[in-house]
Amino acid sequence: MSVFTTVTPAQLTAWLKNYSIGTLVALEGIPAGIENTNYFVTTTQGRFVLTLFEKLKARELPFYLNLQDHLAGKGIPCPRPVPNHSRGFLGELNGKPAALVSFLPGKDIGAPAPAHCAEVGAMLAAIHLAGRSYGGSMDNPRGPGWWKAVTPEVLPFLGREDAALLEEEVRFQSLRRFRDLPRGAIHADLFRDNVLWEDGRISGVIDFYFACTDVLLYDVAITVNDWCTGRDGGLDRERATALLDAYRRIRPFTTTERDAWMVMLRAGALRFWVSRLHDFYLPRPGELTHAKDPGHFRRILWQHIACEHDLPQLVS
Repeated sequence: MSVFTTVTPAQLTAWLKNYSIGTLVALEGIPAGIENTNYFVTTTQGRFVLTLFEKLKARELPFYLNLQDHLAGKGIPCPRPVPNHSRGFLGELNGKPAALVSFLPGKDIGAPAPAHCAEVGAMLAAIHLAGRSYGGSMDNPRGPGWWKAVTPEVLPFLGREDAALLEEEVRFQSLRRFRDLPRGAIHADLFRDNVLWEDGRISGVIDFYFACTDVLLYDVAITVNDWCTGRDGGLDRERATALLDAYRRIRPFTTTERDAWMVMLRAGALRFWVSRLHDFYLPRPGELTHAKDPGHFRRILWQHIACEHDLPQLVS
């Protein structure tokens, strides 16, 4: 269970006096996730999710919480932050910034079909359009500058071949900048476990705590890399085409985006390979935590490089 900061029922009961959501009935740790501490919270007025932020600072959190509130107001099925008695979304619990958000029903799926991928593509495009009117801005904390800083820390743990691949891809990405690509608020982590489903439809999009202001196409690449790849890291053409076609019907791709697509796919794979290497080899102390396999995104990156000319292309 990814619980870095333990919260007892007595502690939460006292903290909930800052909110108008009833009294505590049940508290349950959530096993998913490696960045924050999460609990399901049931009160006499409903069910919520409590997040204690382990890395993010209080000054950074208004961007994420206000974005979720904005998107929920635009009809996106994402968790809506619960205001406290002071009308703020952020508090402090056991020395950590903490927030409550609405609970969303549904379960994630592990083996998506093309129809699921189409739903996800349409939802991602809707998020990007809804985000156009969001006034907040946040530089990507896991962008190229972060890749460069973290790479020297993880290189000593890698074999010669993986180290060479990592260094070369960081160099490759540093030489390519697409300054004219459409930008805006992006989710930046729309993996299978961050989308909930009920009766074959999306019932919730969760975990916006990697959201930032960045290239929209980068968000598309991150999503395709998770939803449309197999265990060998190769892209499934049918699933990728379904996702991209559904997306472009809501927000058409530009010519510049079509030119940048292959680079963005590789950038999305690199970002998560580096972060998983860092979490795997340099974890911070925690209670029953787990880190995900870094090799998965190494395989995706390698497949993108090896099969560049066979990858699904963007169309208008």
